[in-house]
Amino acid sequence: MIVVGTTILTDFVNRHGDVRSQVSAWLGEVKAANWQTPSELKARFSAVSFLPGNRIVFNLKGNKYRLEVIVSFKNQTVMVKRIGTHAEYSKW
Repeated sequence: MIVVGTTILTDFVNRHGDVRSQVSAWLGEVKAANWQTPSELKARFSAVSFLPGNRIVFNLKGNKYRLEVIVSFKNQTVMVKRIGTHAEYSKW
């Protein structure tokens, strides 16, 4: 997959260093992925939430942080929309 918006992740982990390794692992895995359907993604990340508009929310660091992306399976693209704490996510 092609990942767009990685500067959002970089800025966030510079402020929240405790999630750096998980963001790095997530990014590496997504770049190597070739998901064709939401069910393929769900098979790898069982705790993801699918929202309207092709938005997907990943839980990071034991649900302490939330990462929202938009996925285009057809174009093999993941666009990072935002990442925040669980409390920030509740306000999105």
